[in-house]
Amino acid sequence: MKDWHIFKGDGLDSLPEAPPWRRFGGEVRTASRPERALLPAPSEREIRIGAQYQAEEAEIEMVNAALILRRPLLVTGKPGTGKSSLAYAVAQDLRLGPVLRWSITSRSTLKDGLYSYDVLGRLQHQQLHPGSATEIGAFLRLGPLGTALAPTQRPRVLLIDEIDKSDIDLPNDLLHVFEEGAFDIPELTRLAEEQAAAGPIEIRAHDDGYWIPIERGRVTCREFPFVVLTSNGERDFPPAFLRRCLRLTLQEPSPAKLAGIVEAHLGAAVGGEKPDWETLLDNFEARRRGQDLATDQLLNALYLRLLGAPLGEAKTEEGRRLEEALLKPLSGGSAS
Repeated sequence: MKDWHIFKGDGLDSLPEAPPWRRFGGEVRTASRPERALLPAPSEREIRIGAQYQAEEAEIEMVNAALILRRPLLVTGKPGTGKSSLAYAVAQDLRLGPVLRWSITSRSTLKDGLYSYDVLGRLQHQQLHPGSATEIGAFLRLGPLGTALAPTQRPRVLLIDEIDKSDIDLPNDLLHVFEEGAFDIPELTRLAEEQAAAGPIEIRAHDDGYWIPIERGRVTCREFPFVVLTSNGERDFPPAFLRRCLRLTLQEPSPAKLAGIVEAHLGAAVGGEKPDWETLLDNFEARRRGQDLATDQLLNALYLRLLGAPLGEAKTEEGRRLEEALLKPLSGGSAS
């Protein structure tokens, strides 16, 4: 049987054609000036996050299913289980450039994710430079979702972080965009007839320094982006929204995975020596059975242990106090 894995498998070159119902046909265009057409490289931090992620088989399977079916992936789990890091791992493994990140709040709207228009900036420019022919594109900017939907040869990775913090309407508002793989910029569609003669209007992407030509105010993706929506499980979503997503629940890391995470993050700091942190690991595991703890808390404690803090050693007042503070539960109860 042919291996169908792309992520942690054969790479993006083996990505099959999209299902017939997930083909959108956007035309890829390149900015007129070479310096505007260069996609920035991922930051060192993004590369590090992606490289350190420890993907398990269930996660690999669902990522590959989402890539092949061109569907968003809704990732649910407790804080600190690596939901956001999964997007960076996919971007690094498949070399898809920097991750587009949209951090959701209760005030976030669909338009925030699609684009912004600096109408005041344009009016001020016209007042200061009367009669100038400055294009409207200089005052428009695509948001993270809008940039992800812009047609490119290789799909972008979009992280919509903490979707469960959104206003109740946002998941429903996303449905149409997820289904159509496209959206309109009304400020440009109103100029469609004028624009037809002048050609596409170039506007800035969410990435600094990167510009995307837009034809007649319509943005249509060529390949649906790889979209990761994260949720802490604090609310339910409408069935129509869930139907359009694939779903993955991240469990707390097993002891074996936890050891891999520790090695990935602290292996370089340790060097060739094997540190004495088994007691601290055991303490973390014992506390985690009855309380919400994040892997970051363990990494903080282990790093201080490497630097000589009395953590995981014979109990001292300083060690007990420090351990209680570092491994404090994320939600109700005491760290006993």
